[in-house]
Amino acid sequence: MGEYDDWIGRSYTRSEPISDRLLGQYRATLAGTLGPGAVPPGFHWCIGPDVVEPSDLGRDCHSRTGIFLPALPLPRRMWAGGKLEFHRPFNPGDHVARTSTIEDVVFKQGRSGALGFVKQRHDYSVDGTPYLSERQDIVYREDPKPGSTPTVVASEDWPDAESWSITPDTTLLFRYSALTFNGHRIHYDYPYATEVEGYAGLVVHGPLQAIWMMNLATKLFGHLPARFTYRGRSPLICNIPVRVEARAQEGALALRVRRETDHVTTMEATAFAP
Repeated sequence: MGEYDDWIGRSYTRSEPISDRLLGQYRATLAGTLGPGAVPPGFHWCIGPDVVEPSDLGRDCHSRTGIFLPALPLPRRMWAGGKLEFHRPFNPGDHVARTSTIEDVVFKQGRSGALGFVKQRHDYSVDGTPYLSERQDIVYREDPKPGSTPTVVASEDWPDAESWSITPDTTLLFRYSALTFNGHRIHYDYPYATEVEGYAGLVVHGPLQAIWMMNLATKLFGHLPARFTYRGRSPLICNIPVRVEARAQEGALALRVRRETDHVTTMEATAFAP
């Protein structure tokens, strides 16, 4: 761990306006799965993406580690989950500053092998006023072992759930990657996704699934939640139909994305009312 200590506390700030063009593209890409608001929830992930030249891309076409994130000795990157605290809604034309800070680097041993976790904080503000605070959990993993098959368990039914039915296709994956300037090859390069990283096909973005749940919660509340926590459970592969479900629990909504083919939950979340 000592070699990563100097990464903790590193930060950088980027800023850009919420333009009509980008907001219109976001709405068009997520049409039918957005809650109320002049700037729908999840748009913040389009603001200030990492931008590097091709020579600074890693194997997976993310920015290579060692630039914005520490160079952990593990090749596969995944967005494991996170937490959002909404202070106030964004508006079109806001000039948003995002300050990103590395808070922790931790190694663990999981069932699939070694895991490296990077905890990063993002603070979004407009003219110095806080609008959104985010913790993002990124995990790095070993390459899959030949013949390894993850264990999955079907989730119980939620007969009283409010839900959306969605079948993510390659066009949705491409357009969302473009919106967020995300070059990760698991979302568009089928041979890489299946032969190198061991997935069953192209992978649906973790934050895209979080956006579905965040917007369903906002629709049901009638406004942004106070807090939203989410965690990845199992990969979601392109062209597999899912139900995005929400049910009430005390002072909050429990949410999940569940594959319709085998009823496995791919991501779960909790949205807390103000």
